[in-house]
Amino acid sequence: MAAEEEYESVLCVKPAVLVYRVPPRASNRGYRAAEWQLDQPAWSGRLRITAKGSTAFIKLEDKSSGELFAQAPVEQFPGIAVEGVTDSSRYFVIRIEDGNVSSPCPGRRAFIGVGFVDRGDAFDFNVALQDHFKWVRQQSELARQAQDLEQGPKLDLGFKEGQTIKLNIANMKKKEGGTGSTRPRPAVPGGLSLLPPPPGGKSSSGERPAPLPTPAQLPGTPITDSLLSWPQPTAAPAADVWGDFAKASGSASSQAQGNTGWVQF
Repeated sequence: MAAEEEYESVLCVKPAVLVYRVPPRASNRGYRAAEWQLDQPAWSGRLRITAKGSTAFIKLEDKSSGELFAQAPVEQFPGIAVEGVTDSSRYFVIRIEDGNVSSPCPGRRAFIGVGFVDRGDAFDFNVALQDHFKWVRQQSELARQAQDLEQGPKLDLGFKEGQTIKLNIANMKKKEGGTGSTRPRPAVPGGLSLLPPPPGGKSSSGERPAPLPTPAQLPGTPITDSLLSWPQPTAAPAADVWGDFAKASGSASSQAQGNTGWVQF
């Protein structure tokens, strides 16, 4: 016996259940709970559903001591071991078996009626059996698929002796005649190219740049001629770049007025 079949799990427990004597069924039309004398139950106690392997067991036990009153092994659901009645959803007919091998009549069977006071308990009883046998069917299907894979032909993806393959890798060589010698402009983060420094800017060595060349004189324009005749300011020494800003501004203004001949108003 496998290890998982030796382990018994509990599927459902209901603290209150009623047991009735079921009269023999006269026809195949099904059982009816109205024929059981519902006001006179033969026994009351606790119901517990357990599972061992693929078989479920419905156990009727005493509420106080837990002594087993009867049990019904269920190997298929729905099936003959558990049947619902035709006139109510709270009552079922189960087939109990005597599993005690030391009894005078081991293996004897009988049909009894089981009823729940609460309709929700009857629903849980039904769902617990459905879920268990759904799991049994899934396990059987997985075992069958695994067996088919083992017995089926195995796929061999290895190379046979002397077998070769050919790979066609296109565009691996550079195209001839391309502008491969052009040096690309360096780029900065963000995809922007570096621009040359502006004219007249300070070089990295700290030296002052050379003055800009004088623009060409426009002929026939008096104002332009007078502006271009102004003397260019002398570059200040490196030690004192700014000098006296007010003094330099005043001397440059007076010198410009004296040379141009403009009258100040």
